[in-house]
Amino acid sequence: MWQNSPPGSIYDYIRVASFSIGPDGLIEQWSSRAAALFGMASTEAIGRDPVEAFMPAELRSDGHRRVGEILDGKEWTGLVPFRMPGEGGAHGVAEVYVMPSLTGQGERAALCIVVDVRALRRIETDLAASQAIFGQSPFGFVLFGTDFAVVRANQRFATVFGGAAEDHRGRTVDDYLPRAEADRLSATLKRVLETGESVTDLQLVGTAPGTTERRHWSMNLYRVHSGAGRPVGIAGLATDVTRRHIAAREAASARRNLALLNEASARIGNSLDLETTARELLDVAVPGFCDLASVDLYQGLLTGEEAAPGSWAPAHRESAGGSAELRRVAHASAVADALPTAVAGSGAPGPDDVPPALGSVHRFPFGSPCAVALRSGRVEDVPGDEMGFVQSTLAVPMVAHDTVVGLVQFSRTKGSEPFGERDRALATELAARAAVCIDNGRLYRREHERALILQRSLLPPGDPEAAGLDIACRYLPGNTATEVGGDWFDVIELPGHRTALVVGDVMGRGLRAAVAMGELRTAVRTLALLDLEPAEVLSALDEVARGLGSPGGGERSEGLGGSGGAQWPSRAAQKSREADLSEVYLATCVYAVYDPVTRRCTFANAGHMPPAVVEPGRPARLIDVPPGMPLGVGGEPFEEVEVELAENALLTLYTDGLVESRDQPLDEGLQALRSVLTGPQMELEDACDFVLSTLDTRHGEDDIALLMARIQGLPAEAVGDWTLPREPRSVGRARELARTRLLAWDLDDLVDTTELLVSELVTNALRYGEGEIRLRLLRDRTLVCEVWDAGLVQPRRRRARDTDEGGRGLQLVGLLSAAWGSRRTPRGKTVWFELALPDGEPAAELSVEQLLSMY
Repeated sequence: MWQNSPPGSIYDYIRVASFSIGPDGLIEQWSSRAAALFGMASTEAIGRDPVEAFMPAELRSDGHRRVGEILDGKEWTGLVPFRMPGEGGAHGVAEVYVMPSLTGQGERAALCIVVDVRALRRIETDLAASQAIFGQSPFGFVLFGTDFAVVRANQRFATVFGGAAEDHRGRTVDDYLPRAEADRLSATLKRVLETGESVTDLQLVGTAPGTTERRHWSMNLYRVHSGAGRPVGIAGLATDVTRRHIAAREAASARRNLALLNEASARIGNSLDLETTARELLDVAVPGFCDLASVDLYQGLLTGEEAAPGSWAPAHRESAGGSAELRRVAHASAVADALPTAVAGSGAPGPDDVPPALGSVHRFPFGSPCAVALRSGRVEDVPGDEMGFVQSTLAVPMVAHDTVVGLVQFSRTKGSEPFGERDRALATELAARAAVCIDNGRLYRREHERALILQRSLLPPGDPEAAGLDIACRYLPGNTATEVGGDWFDVIELPGHRTALVVGDVMGRGLRAAVAMGELRTAVRTLALLDLEPAEVLSALDEVARGLGSPGGGERSEGLGGSGGAQWPSRAAQKSREADLSEVYLATCVYAVYDPVTRRCTFANAGHMPPAVVEPGRPARLIDVPPGMPLGVGGEPFEEVEVELAENALLTLYTDGLVESRDQPLDEGLQALRSVLTGPQMELEDACDFVLSTLDTRHGEDDIALLMARIQGLPAEAVGDWTLPREPRSVGRARELARTRLLAWDLDDLVDTTELLVSELVTNALRYGEGEIRLRLLRDRTLVCEVWDAGLVQPRRRRARDTDEGGRGLQLVGLLSAAWGSRRTPRGKTVWFELALPDGEPAAELSVEQLLSMY
């Protein structure tokens, strides 16, 4: 059977040719391959001496000898240099195998087989390089035939899958990979063989023989062709990328953990509410870190107990029955119907191991992993449930400042990757961050409650009452989280049914501003009780504020020179230390005194917002009060402005938070305030709410204090006012006037006491005072009697000696009246006393001890 050698056969590569030499030593036959090798057609070669035709001149004598020996019947093999015919022909080396032969006539001849040595050397080099690449490669190299069976494998491949390289010949992919992976690789081999398209980085997963460890390989596949271009198989280069896969997985896990921590930093702790912080933790952890999670906080922490609720050394809060009481404050699930079967952490899982309901108070059994975690402060593993739903759970104590505040449980269900060491570290970090925020919230709540107690104790309780005024007030802290600020208002009752209205604003916020406000408010009330004029009150308050701005509370000390003396800090050094404090105690304040008899109000302003007033039938206006300098600056006097207010007029005092913000200039805010103030048609409480809800106060930027007072002057029939000449009979006249007016007011029970006390005050005015005497009776919630004269000497209560005939008048006034005192006036002084109106009960009589104390 004849078969043509296809193009690209081995003979094309090694360049084999043949020719024959006749008995005469000349070329007798010349093959086509010889013509191609030597570049000479048969017509040129036949009949020529091969030695003369191809060999160099210096080798021809030896060549003729060799040819003679061959024709004598000797075989010869050797390397023969030759040159191509023609000038400039190429020189080469041929390996010649000469075999003696006989012609048909029995003559000796020779058959020559010629191989181009250069082609052989190239083939040898290519084979050596191919063997080195294939055999010495550090990667697994395998050649599949067109039937997808292994044709050849290198030693590296055999090292991974066992045996010698030859042992793998004839195997298929099913011998190396699981069914699913083997089918995928077979389909890829078929596609590469059919299309010729190479495949790079084909990821395969399997196990090496004799091991259970999962390995990952990356495989590159390409089709292999013969010299003629015919596909002869598929070459595969396999690389074990298990370490790279593990590193990539760890890097992805690290990136995920960093992303979770970054998200936790942004999302956990945005609120100081403990339950909200717990929910924020779970929002970060589920589903990015786990499938199920819950948070339990100590009940004592939630109820505001002072003691640290979870210090793990010692665990004195635990009992033999389990841990201290905890409350389930948050839970989250990324799996439907997961919470009813989630592990509660009570110990060995069982059918009754149901997690606590949200908001319920519970205890973990003493020996349970959760109780151990709370006692030790370390992460504990909780066994999965018997139903096989939860794969693993971490019980992580929430530790902040060496204090355990609660427990968070992270769970992963079946099908998820179990928790590793990196996950334990991340769980601890997430719980610690939330714990710090929760502990901060606990500390804030404690301080906040104290600050609120302080703040509320400094503001007037309820709705203040004053004679001739209907008052409503509001306070809105700038910081809605702390509800503590430096704005304040006050309503102070003064003698003569007068009322001091105060609104102030300490620069700064928070607890320090509230403390400064409390100190200034106390100072205002103390100064107001001295019955000073408004400008005098602010001047004295300015001195107080400057004293509060220094640590010593008074004059700043200068350095004292001289050797051996005490070394006092320099003024510059002391000022640097006091810089922060002094700014806190800068404040603005408006102080007004209202007299319901005259309906006149006297204002003094220390850098504060101008009061606003709206009178019936007229638009609102700002009272022009010289603003003065803020309290604590010092050096400038304060001015007073007296304004007569109409009946039912609405007076408004406020702080700058009501009319000024970052986005609203002060002028616009004042204009808006004037536009929303209304007259008597709205109830006062409703008017306060209307102002706050209508104005763009930007609540949260600054504190707001608002005090609104509707003017209700004392009616004329409630006032008795007389002027008495400076003569002795005025004492009797004063008693008569007082008796008549009290009887007209149906205050018969007060007649005797009032006559006696009026007689004492008028007598003192005659004896120690100057000028005319003025007597005034005021009836409102109490009865007030005032005696004015032009003398500047203030009365002083003293104890009379046993032998004194007088000196007991003021003692009598103090015993019989509810209150008494004196104050300076622009033209003298006023001495007053106050009596409670009768309530139907008989007046209490003086005891023997009280009477004897006068002697």
